[in-house]
Amino acid sequence: MYDAVIVGGGHNGLVAANYLAKAGLKTLILERRDIIGGACVTEELFPEHRISSCSYICYLLQEKVIDDLQLRKYGFEVYRLDPTRFHPFPDGKHILGWHDEERNREESRRFSAHDAKIYPDWVAFWERAAGIIHPYFLTSPPTFMELASRVRGTPDEEILETMLTMSMRELIEEFFESEELRASFIQAHDVGDPNAPGSIFCNAYYRCSLFSADDTVGIVKGGMGGITQAMARSAQAEGVEIRTGVEVEQILVENGKALGVILKSGEEIRSAITISNADPKRTFLHLVSPEHLDGEFAKQIARLRTNASYLKFHAALKELPDFSTYLGEDFDPKCLASIRICPSVDYFEQSWIDAKGGRPSRYPVMAVQIPSVYDPTLTPQGHHVMSIWVLYAPVHLREGNWDDVRKEVGEHLIDTLVMYAPNIKDAMIDWLLFTPADLERRVGLTDGNIRHLDIIPSQFLAHRPLSQWSQYKTPISHLYLCGGGTHPGGEVTGAPGHNAAHAILREWNSK
Repeated sequence: MYDAVIVGGGHNGLVAANYLAKAGLKTLILERRDIIGGACVTEELFPEHRISSCSYICYLLQEKVIDDLQLRKYGFEVYRLDPTRFHPFPDGKHILGWHDEERNREESRRFSAHDAKIYPDWVAFWERAAGIIHPYFLTSPPTFMELASRVRGTPDEEILETMLTMSMRELIEEFFESEELRASFIQAHDVGDPNAPGSIFCNAYYRCSLFSADDTVGIVKGGMGGITQAMARSAQAEGVEIRTGVEVEQILVENGKALGVILKSGEEIRSAITISNADPKRTFLHLVSPEHLDGEFAKQIARLRTNASYLKFHAALKELPDFSTYLGEDFDPKCLASIRICPSVDYFEQSWIDAKGGRPSRYPVMAVQIPSVYDPTLTPQGHHVMSIWVLYAPVHLREGNWDDVRKEVGEHLIDTLVMYAPNIKDAMIDWLLFTPADLERRVGLTDGNIRHLDIIPSQFLAHRPLSQWSQYKTPISHLYLCGGGTHPGGEVTGAPGHNAAHAILREWNSK
């Protein structure tokens, strides 16, 4: 008999377990895979080449979580990137991003004197926009009315109105005249369409990294598994029991109350509290038997949007991609740690249009990472690993299936990179591509949705996952959620795990 059983050993499950164990609860984590960490892991996908197989950058992990769990003591370490990003264009131009904002302003001046002048206003806008969202990361989620009430009568009232009514494309075109600067900053994340009102509002969630400490933003030493391995060591030091290679078949419910889990092996594990680190759809449509759910609630869960999906490409390299056309013959390899491929705003928009139409994108927007330029422990000497996070991909193809087109899609990504780094094919030892179907099979993410649910206005703040169930509780007594499908959302933040554990402890201690 356990006080708490956590289904899924992703980073939020590990965070929740830490806090519960610190409070004296006998806690067990059950992980289906043989490796702990969920989507935040490092794997040897190619012989002697280790790579962050799903999540790939640390930028929103909460400082309070890092300190409370003593993650630095247990091996967590980050390489701070500078330059922060390299953005090449097909015509030979390029942009380098830096931590020094004055240097970024000068970089902008190479394209437009107007854009260099306006750049500080752009930075200030996002500091204020993210500043509206950030205070709620480790608290109960506010409603839109509460958010509006807090800023009413302040200069941020106009900022919030802009966030909710304008689109990212409108905002970028209002600030910048250079097509290169516009292409560099365009982003819509799970909203997808850069023309959609509200895309600024959701983008502010990711911009909360502006408030992250410098030593928590960058490439994690040893890959993203460096985070979850540190969390696991911290949890075990608090007495948390971790079992890997065990799959939960069903959450055990009797008389409307969760009593533990039943494993695929048939083993039954009883607990006073059951916590699901799986996404809401997987939790309620697969792990809980339908007879235990109200029919309308089940329909609401099924209607939750998991429409924004992505591809993850990996390669082992025997040499670095050749970007000397842009950076010169003796460029610093660290310039290649983070590369953005997005020639224009129209290109970005077309990537979403293709995915929405059920087609693999002909215009892949790519976040290319070569972590081995900072961390040589990932590969044999002289070799490198490269991963690409690709926007966008249809969850389900209009024609055929992902297994049929995997090779063709992967080769199109390689051909796109050849336009910028002509040696890339010769540099590759081997490559593989994870499609949305692969992400679901490997990590258990419904529809391959890396954030459990799309972060869109209707699934954000007090609406995540549902407006009446946004406090980590569920309609089933003693069953809670702690994953990225809860407030504040996906990415490697630790915030949902922190918040869920504290909500549980408030109830536990009140009894």
